Amino acid sequence: MKFAQPKPFGRFATNVIALVCGWILLFIALPNLLVLLTSFLTRDETNYVALPFSLEGYTRLIDPLYWEVIWHSSYLAGSATLFALVIGYPFAYFLAQLPRTWRNIGLFLVILPFWTNSLIRTYAMKLILGKKGLINSVLMSSGIIDTPLNLLYTEFAVIFGLVYVMFPFMVLPLYANIEKLDRRLLEAARDLGASPWNRFIEIIIPLTLPGIVAGCLIVFLPSMGCFYVADLLGGSKNLLLGNIIKTQFLHTRDWPFGAALSITLMVLMTGLMLLYFWASKRINRKGGLDDSTF
Repeated sequence: MKFAQPKPFGRFATNVIALVCGWILLFIALPNLLVLLTSFLTRDETNYVALPFSLEGYTRLIDPLYWEVIWHSSYLAGSATLFALVIGYPFAYFLAQLPRTWRNIGLFLVILPFWTNSLIRTYAMKLILGKKGLINSVLMSSGIIDTPLNLLYTEFAVIFGLVYVMFPFMVLPLYANIEKLDRRLLEAARDLGASPWNRFIEIIIPLTLPGIVAGCLIVFLPSMGCFYVADLLGGSKNLLLGNIIKTQFLHTRDWPFGAALSITLMVLMTGLMLLYFWASKRINRKGGLDDSTF
């Protein structure tokens, strides 16, 4: 006998789906469509954009100056992603091994920085990295250095700030994958004589690769647009792509070119997302392990 779905629940589900779809269309699809349309318009001093349609915004991207900015921005964001991965992977692995009570406390501490606006936390970095900041004060009081280090307004400061802001976004997907790791595979590998290093390379890394890729994407892509981190910590010589986009919209008033840069960043994001889906599909197809693992 088949039971019909209760009508109130059906109406509720329909309303929720309609609300979510409407939210996506109104606040995600429509703004992105407007940005795409703006990128093909012509700059206008009075109305910001005007007809006719033009490819000038995209042709300006051929300028080596902007490619240098994109490369430097990718370097800063990539360095921050690498450091966040190197620090975050052992942290997430250690966190997943803790008893449930301590694990929940650890997750709470990871999420706790979200309670404070990231812009305020970035301002706090200036107090830590400045010549009279915490790092220089500790080093000078301990006698390690005689004069303050120039940490602020450098590439190091930008990378340090990006790692600080984006670190939870690296840990959470890594933790989610590591927690689901089948410990029986590690026990079997140990019984068959695999060393800890082989178990890590041949089993743990392949099984947690989707989490690694997801964490890297979640850190790398927003880092490219974190203009306030570069503004506050990097000065005028260490810019991110988000700084150029902000300048084009707010200062230069060249909306078509700023929109073209935004679309370029979206295309980069799409390519990296496709890479993530490809990696996930490849891992799922292989079952996470090759036949020759052991």
